[in-house]
Amino acid sequence: MKNNSYSTNRKFLLMFLDGFTIIFSFIWAFYLMFNFSFPNEYYPLLKSWLPLIVIVQLVIFNISGFYQVIWRYTSLWELITIIKYVTISFLLSILGIGLSSQFSFHPGSVLLSFYFFNVLSICLTRVSVRLYFSHFKNQPIFGKVITKKRLVLVGAGSTGAKISREILDNSDSTFDVVGFMDDDPNKRNARLHGIRVLGAISDLENLTIPFDELLITVPSATGDTLRRIVSACRSTGKRFKTVPSLAELIDKDISVSAIRDVSYIDLLGREEVKLDMNSIEGLLQGKRVLITGAGGSIGSELVKQCLPFHPSEIICLDNAEEKIFEIMALSERSSSNTIIKPILGNINQKNQIEKVFNENRPQIVFHAAAYKHVPIQETHPWTAVRTNVGGTLGMLELANKFSAEKFVLVSTDKAVNPVNVMGATKRLAEILTQAINAGSKTEFLAVRFGNVMGSSGSAIPIFEKQIKNGGPVTVTHPEMTRYFMSIQEASQLILQSGAIGHGGEIILLEMGKPIKIDQLAHDLIKLSGLAPGVDIPIVYTGLRPGEKLYEELQSLDEKLISTSHKKIMILKDGMRSMSWEELKSKTDDLIKASEELDSDKIQIRLKALLPRYAPRSFIHVSKDDEFKTYDIKGQA
Repeated sequence: MKNNSYSTNRKFLLMFLDGFTIIFSFIWAFYLMFNFSFPNEYYPLLKSWLPLIVIVQLVIFNISGFYQVIWRYTSLWELITIIKYVTISFLLSILGIGLSSQFSFHPGSVLLSFYFFNVLSICLTRVSVRLYFSHFKNQPIFGKVITKKRLVLVGAGSTGAKISREILDNSDSTFDVVGFMDDDPNKRNARLHGIRVLGAISDLENLTIPFDELLITVPSATGDTLRRIVSACRSTGKRFKTVPSLAELIDKDISVSAIRDVSYIDLLGREEVKLDMNSIEGLLQGKRVLITGAGGSIGSELVKQCLPFHPSEIICLDNAEEKIFEIMALSERSSSNTIIKPILGNINQKNQIEKVFNENRPQIVFHAAAYKHVPIQETHPWTAVRTNVGGTLGMLELANKFSAEKFVLVSTDKAVNPVNVMGATKRLAEILTQAINAGSKTEFLAVRFGNVMGSSGSAIPIFEKQIKNGGPVTVTHPEMTRYFMSIQEASQLILQSGAIGHGGEIILLEMGKPIKIDQLAHDLIKLSGLAPGVDIPIVYTGLRPGEKLYEELQSLDEKLISTSHKKIMILKDGMRSMSWEELKSKTDDLIKASEELDSDKIQIRLKALLPRYAPRSFIHVSKDDEFKTYDIKGQA
């Protein structure tokens, strides 16, 4: 009730101000016509015309919703709207008044003058309010003083313009934009919303005006460009932040609320993923989708990425109770019509998983559940076999039995020429996925890619924690390289691969250039405002069991075939594969060895299944829990 009263009072106040402005414009037009004298004989004309003009214009403004606009946010669109409705009311007023011939002067000239004064004065009232709130409200003479941080925007493009406009419009903002920096020479000394472009980005270090912080407003910057900008920002010794990249922004809308610290993903400079939305919608819309490992880095992102495509239900399977709790919380927060169904379960328990398939009848399956940490799986090879092979085999057979439409295995570049148990088990999972596809109505395919940024236990969160604790940052080897992409990009491309694949393929995601882990460590230390080797020491620890210096994306026997998407390729394997029956028999023997916790048998049977498997070493656990390291020949 109180709000309604406030709204009504505000509306009448605005109408009163507009009425006063109309009267002033009309009288001013008459005074100009008669050289600032007003003959008495024209007062009747004033009395007959003026009430009609005021009433017509206020009625038009009112019924058009004109008084619902908040003046402090007046933009060009509102000014155009003012011109439109003043013109309409002006024309209606002329129709109502008519042009009388009894006067010696031409009244049309008065009306025309009034029209221009009316437009100008109505616009000025709105612009004045906006100027007050954006430029003067927080000056000492006008009201309370807010101590603002002096902000320089790096990038004078559309994003910089939008951010500066938003800051100007927000009287409670803690920032005051004092300048732009931009490399475009045509923008030098130009003004954007009244704020000057001070120079090129390389001039930051020598900037003479005082400022407190920097904000990078170049969301389309490549990795190399952003590295250069970050280096220039660091040279000032001031804090700096950035707006999100275009790849992060689903609706491409950037605002002050999205400002964050620069992350390593920004420096990676991966190109924004362009999806074929129609094909993914055709894959997912109205479908029942099962995601295993749904609480993990990739699995949880797959859940989020699926939602915009409106599947009827997403069955989220994970064996971690806390992850299921998080999925339940997501389900409660979601405004989507999609049902999110969390299930606590383990893919190794085939009876339970069969119950999940029987009760939910998933049409699309994304199999992301797996053990992935190489050194841990080297010392526990049976867990890798039991989950990555046994669990995957069970999922494949159940998807086939319950006639799922499509099954997508999430794989890894460690499956290429594997030298560790984790990579070998994932390669075997790829082979099983391809083999079961033959003769099945279900389309089975695998998607292979490298490391994802920020996943649990990966290099970046470990390095960030070490930096936070004051170091040292531990790097295994100065020459070690890995392929990287963001979790979001990987998940989006998995969905796109599912739409592109027709069964039997191993699909490879474009990973760009490999990155040195040592360089990654240096960059993260610099992003923290510290100096590598000075503030934070870097220690080289040596390769751990099963680790490679370099990862590969394809073997010599695999040929790349392009697809309709430039970031997705199909691998054609030239090696002859064994029959499903033989493969299944040998895989069952391997799984049996894992149940017996027999490391020696596991290695022998993995080698029999995978001729390219060349373990550098493996760890044998004896009955008395003593550890022995064996080389490739099996000698202690």
